[in-house]
Amino acid sequence: MDSDKPQIVISRVVDAPRELVYRAFTDPDRLAAWWGPIGNSLPREEMEFDVRPGGHQRWTEVFPTQPGLRVEVHIDLTDVVDGELLDGVAHVTGQLPEGIEPHETRMRVEFYDEVDGRTRLEIRQWLPGRVVGPADQGWNEAFSKLDATLRNHHPVAVDVEV
Repeated sequence: MDSDKPQIVISRVVDAPRELVYRAFTDPDRLAAWWGPIGNSLPREEMEFDVRPGGHQRWTEVFPTQPGLRVEVHIDLTDVVDGELLDGVAHVTGQLPEGIEPHETRMRVEFYDEVDGRTRLEIRQWLPGRVVGPADQGWNEAFSKLDATLRNHHPVAVDVEV
């Protein structure tokens, strides 16, 4: 990792309760529904999660438009506070997209309650400079998938006059 300062800093409010947003990051079935760029997927049978300090999250990301690519992500979790914090170092290896070499990235995700049952995500990621652009694009695409996934698990309340 290139410096002490994170290369990616994201603050984003999502329209779902903190517990649900936290589970979207820590439950393999939920993460598989939204992680990564649009079109990519995480085969559920290749996911293994042990979410606790000293635990891990492991998955493979596949690219339907490029079947030869298989990104292996192994995160060593260093700090976990249930419903509040995930911090760890990801080792990214496998058959990576052109121009992307195997690398390590520290990622810290903090979850905060906001008004009206919403959640603020504070994400910091320390990356090698050459992967900042693709990672930033991946986050933006993943967030659109996360928003859709959370809407499906958390229907919006509608006032109905009777």
